[in-house]
Amino acid sequence: MADMEMEEDHPRLILHNFLTEDECKELEFIHKSCSTIGYRPNVFSTTLSHLIATNSAHLIIPFLPIRDRLKEKVEETFGCEYELVTEFTGLISWSRGASIGWHSDDNRPYLKQRDFTAVCYLNSYGKDFEGGLFHFQDGEPKTIAPMVGVTSRERLTLTLWFSRDSSHDEDAKLILLLEENVLHKSNNVPWSLLPLPASDNMYWFSPHQASNQDIGFDIRLGRLHALGFDVYYSRDMNFGSDLSELLMEPMQLARRDQLLDHKFVNVLHSLQVAQFYFWKGCKSQAFTNEVQSGKAVRLSRSQSEKITQVNSIFLKDTKLVETVFQSADRCYFNLATFSAAITEWEDYSCKLHKEILLSLPQWRAHQAIYSVKFDV
Repeated sequence: MADMEMEEDHPRLILHNFLTEDECKELEFIHKSCSTIGYRPNVFSTTLSHLIATNSAHLIIPFLPIRDRLKEKVEETFGCEYELVTEFTGLISWSRGASIGWHSDDNRPYLKQRDFTAVCYLNSYGKDFEGGLFHFQDGEPKTIAPMVGVTSRERLTLTLWFSRDSSHDEDAKLILLLEENVLHKSNNVPWSLLPLPASDNMYWFSPHQASNQDIGFDIRLGRLHALGFDVYYSRDMNFGSDLSELLMEPMQLARRDQLLDHKFVNVLHSLQVAQFYFWKGCKSQAFTNEVQSGKAVRLSRSQSEKITQVNSIFLKDTKLVETVFQSADRCYFNLATFSAAITEWEDYSCKLHKEILLSLPQWRAHQAIYSVKFDV
């Protein structure tokens, strides 16, 4: 941790470089893999309860050491050691057109339990996004310009609220969800860790949250498009029937004129693997597992037509997609390392799931979720 600034007249603490770049990038991977439409226009969110509900509970593990450090720092700074519970933990990103006026985070009767707010910026003003500065109405400094090196057209934050009222502790609710969703799984079977999408309307983006489904796009396909991928379904589509379940079905990815051979269980599965590849592989161009021989075939005319059909339904405005999400085409793509990334993603998921299983008895006993240290 580097510089620290404390405003004496107005109770706020500003910490520079509180999170490492690796921590920021891992949280960015999680958000870009799992986020849904947020609570305001042009905002996306990822909450811990949503990760659990969509069979991605293992992805809460990277949050925990950060969460612990933030809570300890707030308690130490404001003299309330052992008094606070975490009311909310989530990733929130603001895209072009998103804004919020002057407000306090406890400005509604149902929010009065919020005593402290922590906001960690995961990307940099001026480099990764324009606008979106954080302003205070009074005190110094009046403006915060986030600085960290993650490339995105979204202003990405990790936001937590802390409360002195233990009845608003999110951990008790999360432990119940974990017991319902995690205990029945094997700790070494990748198929048991495949994500299950929420309802389609949670992924539909339209400007200013317009209800018109003729404008906008599905953010899962939108993020894949920004990474250079199209989505292919082998089955014939009847446009007169309900296609709302299509994105729950097995599918393949295409890139330019090539159809990749790997079959994903659903579009959210393919998005997690693709984001994992660009998080890990784009930086190092190498994976620890032996590189597998990836296969691809040239798209046939009928296959290309099916991709066009899917895009006509779920990517109605590709220019809007490219405005909201930054393209990753600048990153080198290699089919062999992408195939290896699928195995690496499975290993990563299984490792985190094992940590969940080992930690859950202690979490249940203490009715608190925290980072548990294990002997290797």
